[in-house]
Amino acid sequence: MGSFLPPARTKLAELPSILDLPEEQRAVCAQLGIETVGVDDADATTLAERAARRALAEAGISAEDLGALLVVEQRAPRTLLSSEATLLQARLGATHALTFTVGGLGCVSVTPALLTARGLLAADPELGPVLVAHGSKPVSEHRYRHPVTVNGDGGQALLLGRRGKVTIVDQVQETDGRYWDLFHVDYRGRHPSRWREECTDQPAYSFRLAVETRNRLRALLDRLLRRNGLVRADVRGFVSQNLSAGGLTFTEEALDLTLLPDCRENLRTLGHLGPNDVFLNLSSALQTGRLADGDHAVLINVSPVAAWSLLLVRIGPERDGNAPSRQKSQETTA
Repeated sequence: MGSFLPPARTKLAELPSILDLPEEQRAVCAQLGIETVGVDDADATTLAERAARRALAEAGISAEDLGALLVVEQRAPRTLLSSEATLLQARLGATHALTFTVGGLGCVSVTPALLTARGLLAADPELGPVLVAHGSKPVSEHRYRHPVTVNGDGGQALLLGRRGKVTIVDQVQETDGRYWDLFHVDYRGRHPSRWREECTDQPAYSFRLAVETRNRLRALLDRLLRRNGLVRADVRGFVSQNLSAGGLTFTEEALDLTLLPDCRENLRTLGHLGPNDVFLNLSSALQTGRLADGDHAVLINVSPVAAWSLLLVRIGPERDGNAPSRQKSQETTA
């Protein structure tokens, strides 16, 4: 796992777009549990490139040896028709990598990217490592998504293969198309200064989707653990995305668990980084020693489109001969 985070943090009170909010929205924003965000002049592709170079360098792998490059879609491409995925390929020098984008599910888009990586590795035994990368950059200078979160800048890259430091044991995901347009940016015919991430139905978000999310996450967690022969006591840590302090509390109460402290710390200092959140928090938990070899962790991801996903990971490489045949078929390493 490789991350790029802007070295400087900007206080929310210093962001012009926050100061210009209506008083009611400023009050909601102040309760999110976010104090600073990272702001960088680089575009999303450059943020992804910086993270990708770090992941490759840490693994000691050349970009020329990559079998595939999967780019999690940006919030907003710079131009239509062009391919920023192949731009990233060219910048990295991943000459031989099968390259394309994966997305459409907001924050949860990292899960289908991982499922695709697993499928590629399983389909071609000779395929080299697969790099999954994403640059998180707000659609415009308006970083606040009322009443949900504040977006920061950052890059994340995951290098996946058949052996690694973290094993992705299993993944579950569900979607509900009834909420496909719950949040959107109406950009056609508008100057970028007027682009906003808008909620089209706040009662639906605050109540109906909240109930749906609680029920979906409970069922998905039970299914994920049951089909891998685990119970909650076998899970050392639970990791979620960074939307708001209230969102983290909601997840804890809905699932009757406690999230690792890294989630709240990264929320406080970095804000929301889209599909990058869960693996950034996992990386932090490894660095702080809250997770060690042999531990299981569950990564919880939700998108208001609506989509839900849970990832079961085990710290340490795949253990030869120890996994049941069905579980073994699920595993990919990062």
